[in-house]
Amino acid sequence: MFINLDLGVYILKSLNIFSLQNKDIFSNSLLISFFGLLIIFFLLIFGRKFKLAVQLERFGLPIAVISGIIGISIGPFGAIHFLPKETINVWSNFPTPLLSLVFATLMMGRPIPNINGLVKPIFNQFLLALALGFGQFFVGGLVVKYFLPPSMNSNPLMGCLIEVGFEGGHGAASIIGESFNKLGFQNGLDLGLAMATMGLLSSSILGSIFIFLGRTFGLSNNEEILEQRENLKEKKLGILGDLRIFIINLGFSGLAISFGVLLLKYLRYISSSFGDFSKEIIFSLPVFPFILIGSLLIRYILEKTKNTEFISNILQREIGILSTDLLIFTAMASLDIAVVFENWLLILVFTIFGLFWNLICISYFAYFIFDDYWFEKSLIEFGNSTGVVASGLLLLRLADPKNISKTLPIFTSKQLFAQLILSGGLFTVLAPLMISKIGLDYWTEICALITFLILFIALIFNKIEMKKFQ
Repeated sequence: MFINLDLGVYILKSLNIFSLQNKDIFSNSLLISFFGLLIIFFLLIFGRKFKLAVQLERFGLPIAVISGIIGISIGPFGAIHFLPKETINVWSNFPTPLLSLVFATLMMGRPIPNINGLVKPIFNQFLLALALGFGQFFVGGLVVKYFLPPSMNSNPLMGCLIEVGFEGGHGAASIIGESFNKLGFQNGLDLGLAMATMGLLSSSILGSIFIFLGRTFGLSNNEEILEQRENLKEKKLGILGDLRIFIINLGFSGLAISFGVLLLKYLRYISSSFGDFSKEIIFSLPVFPFILIGSLLIRYILEKTKNTEFISNILQREIGILSTDLLIFTAMASLDIAVVFENWLLILVFTIFGLFWNLICISYFAYFIFDDYWFEKSLIEFGNSTGVVASGLLLLRLADPKNISKTLPIFTSKQLFAQLILSGGLFTVLAPLMISKIGLDYWTEICALITFLILFIALIFNKIEMKKFQ
């Protein structure tokens, strides 16, 4: 009997069971991260079916934001201290793969839009995206030059933080952070990630307020979310019950991501023949624009070969929605409040000025440029320019769940071009390199010129179009 007891103890020790006792139960960060994310996964899936969650979404408050606030509260810097810092560190690596899934499903889950009659709306949406992005560089430069106190030891590369954090998000901040380190801006990575989380948090909270005001004053599509959820529920049960369809759709999403990764690796492989400067730019490019191209290419091939029955639009949309919700939760829950507290004034100043510019620019387009459904078009771009594309899609889903405004195909078509330029695209990568070569003053002046030129072109273009119809 004693031999058996000793043998049992030996087996338990070899399985490392004792390491999970008492206070050490939270030392296995990977285990806790997995189970914690699994719980949030089921909360986000089934929570949206609860009546309370539906009512909150009707007022513009998504369950992902609520889960994120809970995640901050129970994190190492929250009030309860339930989750250890190691768990948050694991979750902080999730936004990039989750955003990759969002881009993979963005074009694949919908028929390729017929641009007949959509050229003008797509062009206007594209101009708005450019004005917001270059304007964020312009405003960021002004903040560094005139609004930061000398005691902060400001770095000229801080002029990139609004665009990198707000539009580029966590993925771009992680990649551009490497450029910051090479150029001597050691805190650039932490500040970029903090700005990305603050942007996501701001877009979710302010966007929820805008949706509530839009529903209250009749500015948005007032369709009942509850009715839409119930209509989709019957369809989803049949699709989700078929494991084969689920695996195929998840496989197509993975194929789009693989295409983007391989295309980026190929560009990096041949970059040695382009010179050092071009090589540095290519190595700083994020994978998201290439995943979007892969998503469009797969959808195009399936439509041309008449094999679209393999793609479930509802299931692709649900994968994108769940990835969006998980992205918002993990980004909020992994917010390093210590970094925010240490640089609270700097982050607050950049966040306020970034939000101020976004609201001013979007208001200009809403009043002078957009003809119809200005609220939905403005809302999705506010989310995209403040908290990356996932936030914009979330806000549009709450404001226009049935896509009556047709804003989604306009936005996705625009994103094919805008994503290559800003939001982690070419100019996001170029910005720190250009500032280091020509200085912050010249870079700010160039971005100001581009921004106001875009605003002027948008106004003139739409006046000409109006005269054609008069």
